[in-house]
Amino acid sequence: MDLQERIKMLVKLGNYMLSNDEEWINIKERSSRENAWFTNEFVEIAANNISNSFLQEDLLQNWVEKYDVKDYPLHQKNIGIVMAGNIPLVGFHDFLCVFICGYKQTIKASSKDNVLIKHLVSKLAQFNEQVNNDVKFAENLKGCDAYIATGSNNSSRYFDYYFGKYPSIIRKNRTSVAVLTGNESEDDLALLSDDIQMYFGLGCRNVTKLYVPVGYDFQILLDTLKKYGYYFEFHKYKHNYDYQLALQMMGRKFYMTNDSIILVEEPSLFSPVSQVNYEFYTDKESLICNLSINESIQCIVGEGFVSFGAAQKPTLFDYADGLDTMKFINGLK
Repeated sequence: MDLQERIKMLVKLGNYMLSNDEEWINIKERSSRENAWFTNEFVEIAANNISNSFLQEDLLQNWVEKYDVKDYPLHQKNIGIVMAGNIPLVGFHDFLCVFICGYKQTIKASSKDNVLIKHLVSKLAQFNEQVNNDVKFAENLKGCDAYIATGSNNSSRYFDYYFGKYPSIIRKNRTSVAVLTGNESEDDLALLSDDIQMYFGLGCRNVTKLYVPVGYDFQILLDTLKKYGYYFEFHKYKHNYDYQLALQMMGRKFYMTNDSIILVEEPSLFSPVSQVNYEFYTDKESLICNLSINESIQCIVGEGFVSFGAAQKPTLFDYADGLDTMKFINGLK
């Protein structure tokens, strides 16, 4: 497959993902049944975002032109990919980077998210049988020339041990934050609520920490977040909410809630499901300076940064850890 063939296949895949094909509908429903965190709504959102933001011909052409991707790589390599499973198809971008560059890949899919990615690869193989030779799935990644592994801070130590002697990208825990000024409109806050609560807040691009000016009034934000009150229909989310609320009450800590999410003044960037941490600031310039060098932050949402509502709509150029995956792949010798 030359480069243009690969692009055409990906565009065809994107059209399939936007279709009402019965097989695709059944696969999405199966994914939701096997992982209760993958609601039908969220699987649909993830698939549509990939189709519209990744798998469009003009977007793909502009992307590969920046990296001067060749029809065929000069040195054929097999790249091992360890995928996460926190949100639907979270590992698709890594797969896409390797595929578009023409390299082989061996994927260890997450047990939490193996239905969708395996089906989409099989669909590509229906378009062109060569995909069966270029893309493999395995439980143990051995004999690869390079590795891209995504996991937690704990699992990254194991990745370092097993993959560190090879060219590799090893990702740790990341999360996102929002910097508010107090001048946000209700529409801004409605979009921010999506950044916070989409995918139940489980993605690295979900906002888990708010930075607000001293004296900030949280009431409008709390009211806006009520749009996700229906999360209580999902027992896993409600269990988390009840547990976190009990912790705040037993600890006699100050907290705010709209009966579906909890706001807590807490220095940690990371917050559990159903909770968002916040912190007051007095010097915005100093705050931004500190946040911009924090390696645990995936993106900053707010005026002058990622737009409200866009955190979970990454483009082809938004790499998972700030390291350019395409540059890494093309740099392999």
